[in-house]
Amino acid sequence: MVGPNTRSLIVFVALILVFNIATLCNGGSTSRYVRKLAKGDDMPLDSDVFRVPRGYNAPQQVHITQGDLEGKAMIVSWVTIDEPGSSKVLYWIDGSDQKLSANGKVNKYKFYNYTSGFIHHCTIRRLKPNTKYHYEVGIGHTVRSFWFISPPEVGPDAPYTFGLIGDLGQSYDSNKTLTHYEQNPTKGQAVLFVGDLSYADQYPNHDNARWDSWGRFVERSVAYQPWIWTVGNHEIDFVPEIGETKPFKPYSNRYHTPYKASNSTSPFWYSIKRGPAYIIVLASYSAYGKYTPQFKWLEAEFPKVNRTETPWLIVLMHAPWYNSNTYHYMEGETMRVMYEPWFVKYKVDMVFAGHVHAYERTERVSNIAYNVVNGLCTPVKDSSAPIYITIGDGGNLEGLANNMTMPQPEYSAFREASFGHATLDIKNKTHAYYAWHRNQDEFSVEADNLWIFNRYWNPVDESSTSASASA
Repeated sequence: MVGPNTRSLIVFVALILVFNIATLCNGGSTSRYVRKLAKGDDMPLDSDVFRVPRGYNAPQQVHITQGDLEGKAMIVSWVTIDEPGSSKVLYWIDGSDQKLSANGKVNKYKFYNYTSGFIHHCTIRRLKPNTKYHYEVGIGHTVRSFWFISPPEVGPDAPYTFGLIGDLGQSYDSNKTLTHYEQNPTKGQAVLFVGDLSYADQYPNHDNARWDSWGRFVERSVAYQPWIWTVGNHEIDFVPEIGETKPFKPYSNRYHTPYKASNSTSPFWYSIKRGPAYIIVLASYSAYGKYTPQFKWLEAEFPKVNRTETPWLIVLMHAPWYNSNTYHYMEGETMRVMYEPWFVKYKVDMVFAGHVHAYERTERVSNIAYNVVNGLCTPVKDSSAPIYITIGDGGNLEGLANNMTMPQPEYSAFREASFGHATLDIKNKTHAYYAWHRNQDEFSVEADNLWIFNRYWNPVDESSTSASASA
């Protein structure tokens, strides 16, 4: 007969075993933060954030992005409505009276029953590093003035801070995300944008007027600091039933990238250097199988990365490879199978993706050991692998993706269905500080953060250094 003390011991041991099993099977933290879960609403077109600038032929939707490989050029883009006007940009160094000029080009496009305004793109070159420039557009009619700060010289110990935003849209939540980013005490100097811009395709006939309103909405940020563009599924705009059979037409006309500088044959995949970072942008919705142009370009691109010059290797894409949300589950799997061995071989530090309207950060994991006969199909911790971060939580009208798989897989370090943005503050060639901010918190609150150690210069396991405020 088992006595009460023995029974208590058996129960205690059983509880310990259950706890250990749960610990081994489950991953990191699924946030307990409670937020309102509902489909978002786009802001009405008469909202202040969409205001059309005053004046005849006034430039609107002004935005900038890097214009070459090393950050010594900037692409300036804008739209005029009344007439083409001038495609010239005047620019000068802060404090200088000497104005320089560059001439651009203008185009327009039609989409079903919509005709765009006159879209201007002008590249200004030979920028001095780490210098504040003022620039003017609308020369000859209504002149509007803006400014930006050029990046530091490409180099291993140049500190630089990136903002991270994805799947933004133009809802009330989108406005909260952009405001939160603008007010973050950690000031981003450029935004790594992981795709899905305007969500115009959610309207009848892919109403391209919503591309215009989105351009006016984000101008308050992207006219002053470059956003590095990644193309997402909501930019495809392939609608054969209304005669629109050219994919990415609105996006391609409005948002240019410096793809030729990295020998890419498409504006949808390319690379840039910015300060201490080498950034590779991939296209989840263009062909990426073996022998395709994107495959061959990436195969040639990775060996070019000099980690002595640019120690931080970052990849942007839209569809995540590691995603424990049922929303868009496994959609990035075929690209992962094709490209993940390169990510591990070349020690990519971080991969940022969108698509899933929630936040998730993984451990450093890989699944490259698997083949169709060995059965090794579970991701394992891998010190040479990147951290995968899904940040498709910008705030679009489709709402949050809150149906997470249970139990949380081991590769998942932290996840939460909330809208927000992140910052990546690169300190030097060995250390960077990453933080995610949810919209509901005060501007300085970090809902998830992590010291990230460079894979090439400081390949230490940083998983134990994470600190999730809401876990």
